[in-house]
Amino acid sequence: QVQLVESGGGLVQAGGSLRLSCAASGIMFRFYGMGWYRQAPGKQRELVASIGSGGSTNYADAVKGRFTISRDNVKNMVLLQMNSLKPEDTAVYYCNSDRVTFTWGQGTQVTVSS
Repeated sequence: QVQLVESGGGLVQAGGSLRLSCAASGIMFRFYGMGWYRQAPGKQRELVASIGSGGSTNYADAVKGRFTISRDNVKNMVLLQMNSLKPEDTAVYYCNSDRVTFTWGQGTQVTVSS
């Protein structure tokens, strides 16, 4: 059974940093491109960063230069380092494959205060 478990969210002041983790189980993790998505209140879920099975990365313009996605194929984890956080980064953050292959996990709440 596929399971995605996100963690690492919290409350942080603007300009601060957080590191999100996503632990994947039940999949051949190393073969999948993975992504971090977020959904703010009243808005659609959006892809903010993705990493291919070979390690290539892509970022939404809103987070480029501030967020870094990485993966650990031994631990079956995908990470998101978020720096210089802004109030508009406030959202629930989720991981999934870069093609949204799997059932969504519970997400992790990130709240950035001004």
